[in-house]
Amino acid sequence: MTNLLTFVAPLALLLPAVESGPSEHARAPLDGETCNLDPRQVEKMSSGGQSLAPQAFDAPVQRQVRIERRVIVRITPRSSRARTDLMANLPPRAPSSQMVERKIGKCIKLKNIAAVQTGSGNKLILYMRDSKVLSATLEKSCRSRDFYSGFYVEKDKDGKLCVDRDELLSRSGAKCEVDRLRQLVSASK
Repeated sequence: MTNLLTFVAPLALLLPAVESGPSEHARAPLDGETCNLDPRQVEKMSSGGQSLAPQAFDAPVQRQVRIERRVIVRITPRSSRARTDLMANLPPRAPSSQMVERKIGKCIKLKNIAAVQTGSGNKLILYMRDSKVLSATLEKSCRSRDFYSGFYVEKDKDGKLCVDRDELLSRSGAKCEVDRLRQLVSASK
C-alpha cells in the first residue's frame, strides 16, 4: 500500500501542471483510470534518482511459446525373483546353460520390455513381457556395466527401440546407441 502511495502521490502533484492551468477540480486518478501525462513530465519526476519513464512507456514485449512433447521411458532392472517369474510360464524342459542368438529384426516395441540386466562386455539382456529374452549389443566404446541400474530412452513416434537410431542413456550419464538386437534361445532348439 505504501509503495502505491509513493508512486501515486507525485503523479497527483503533477496533474494540475499537466492540465490547462490549475483547477480546483484536479484530483488523483482512481483505480482503473488513466491519466494523460506528457512523457517528458514523467521523466522529470524521479523516485530515488531513477527515472519512471522507462518503466511507464516501454513497448509491450512479445513472447513466443513453443510446446514440445517428449516422452522418456525408463527401463529398470528387476530382482532375480521377477526374472524367475517371467520364466515360470515357459514349458518345463531340461535346463540348458547354452544360449544362442537368433536374428529378430532391427526394432522392438518399447512397451514390451519388462526388465534389463547387464551382460558381458557391451551387451545388455532385455526381458520381454511375452517371456522372450533378447540381447542388445551396444556400440564398441560402451560398457554394459554402466547400465547396472537400468536406462532411459526417448520414445520415438513409432514407439519402438531401433538399431542405429535410438540412444540409451544410463543413470550414470553414459549415452550409447544400440548396434544389434538378437533373441536368445536355448541351443537345443
